[in-house]
Amino acid sequence: MGSIAIFMSSILFLSVSWRATSQLQVEERVFLRCLSRQSSRRGEILQNVYTPKSSEYISHLEFASKNPRWFNETSQRPFLIVEPVEETDVWTAVSCSKRHRLQIRVKSGGHDYEGLSVRSVSPFVMIDLSNLNSIDVNLTDETVWVQAGATLGQLYYHIANKSKTHAFPAGLCQGLGLGGHISGGGLGTLVRKYGLASDNVIDARFMDVDGYFFDRNAMGEEIFWALRGGGGASFGVILAWKLKLVRVPEKVTVFSFRRRLDLGDLSLLQKWQNTAHKLPRDIFIRVLVQKIGNGRGDASIVQVTYNGMFLGPAAQLVELLREQFPEFGLETEDCFRAPVKDSNCSSMPCIKKECYEVSWIQSVVFFSGGKTDQPADTLLGKFKNTRFFNKGASDFLKAPIPNKGWRMIQKMFLSEDGPIMIIDPLGGFMDKIGEHVFPFPHRKGNLFNIQYLINWFGDNSAQVAEKHLAWKRSLYKKMAPYVANSPRTAYFNYKDLDLGENDKYYNYTVGKVWGEKYFKGNFERLAKIKGGIDPQNFFRNELSIPVLK
Repeated sequence: MGSIAIFMSSILFLSVSWRATSQLQVEERVFLRCLSRQSSRRGEILQNVYTPKSSEYISHLEFASKNPRWFNETSQRPFLIVEPVEETDVWTAVSCSKRHRLQIRVKSGGHDYEGLSVRSVSPFVMIDLSNLNSIDVNLTDETVWVQAGATLGQLYYHIANKSKTHAFPAGLCQGLGLGGHISGGGLGTLVRKYGLASDNVIDARFMDVDGYFFDRNAMGEEIFWALRGGGGASFGVILAWKLKLVRVPEKVTVFSFRRRLDLGDLSLLQKWQNTAHKLPRDIFIRVLVQKIGNGRGDASIVQVTYNGMFLGPAAQLVELLREQFPEFGLETEDCFRAPVKDSNCSSMPCIKKECYEVSWIQSVVFFSGGKTDQPADTLLGKFKNTRFFNKGASDFLKAPIPNKGWRMIQKMFLSEDGPIMIIDPLGGFMDKIGEHVFPFPHRKGNLFNIQYLINWFGDNSAQVAEKHLAWKRSLYKKMAPYVANSPRTAYFNYKDLDLGENDKYYNYTVGKVWGEKYFKGNFERLAKIKGGIDPQNFFRNELSIPVLK
């Protein structure tokens, strides 16, 4: 009797599995037929659509998944991938997704730390905007129209091809897509001089849930306000931005000074914490904290790198640093020769200081991890990540971290394999804008933004991943006494699912738990705008703005 039951159960299981697979195949065919019929380009749109059966599907998904932590979770992969080549293709994909009750996730670049544009527990269509990447620089009115699928590297390269004295204030990573990066804020080396990327948006092209296309005048100032820092994916699809270019000198100076974190003498680090946000707006000095090993079996150390840019020639930077940070010992000639090897920051040889007087576009190459003599077209490169995993989080500081906090940080860093903490100074221009002028509220009174990253390579088994994630959560908890609170705040572009109950992301009350961390008092206004433009909450993910009517 037991054998018969097992046999019948097996038959039933196979029958259900066959029906589910058959139904999915029918849905796929029906969806593709919908795309073809709805599109003004008919069958042409299907040339840029990839189903799980397509030979190119995995490759396109790998390029989109900048953080491959979830790549083996096949149940969370897209139902299919659409890569529009015209704006109307976006509406075709959205329209068919609505008709067949599929979610959509829009991808414009990376990082996407939580993979919210490439995975979902519900069946979804991924719209990858990377083909919508046209860039039109107009030096007459000092603006640029750029489509949302273009990357920061592409934007910076095109600006530099037109002018040696224009730039745009946005992030440091060349592969970031402009659709998401700007709609979440956009923090980079020019933040103290010119603010965030979203502060410098003057128009946009936007598509709502009903397929209507808007510019700033047509959408109205409330929606336009929400898009500039409130997360565009919550409200519709950002198709393009009109950006205000900013002026930079023909020569800027980039630099790095590396030091060992010495708990016996934290005077330089404390001086930087008390000074960096108050320096002249032309200088930006961030700090990178990393665990370093020399590969020869010696004990690892925690290294502090003072990394920055000055909007001017090396001689002026040297004069400023002699006054503010004589500890760096920088001389003008240091900026025109190869960096000197030194053993000052630990027992192992390391580079004590680097300094280069370069064009603005070469400073972009430097901050992207390249060398200043590399050609600018390296910013146009694409990369596929299949072995490098990470988890991010963020905080804002309203007061310097005390010495006991640095002791805790050193202890935590020495207990983990690949930790990084990046601390960016604010102040300057950021102090001039009130916290309700844009959705990004972290303005005057916030001295620094902290980004926490834990990286690991190769092995992404559940046990290994959980070990690293537990470390990150422990550090985040232990940082609580030293960071902004009531609420404890965070930067929306460094998304962190640990901040809320993400299985209830459609609920406004629950959403406030993480929403006010990102947006403070602006969260309610964003939710009301969401309720007006997308009342059925079609555009949603685990960290999207919920509906408030």
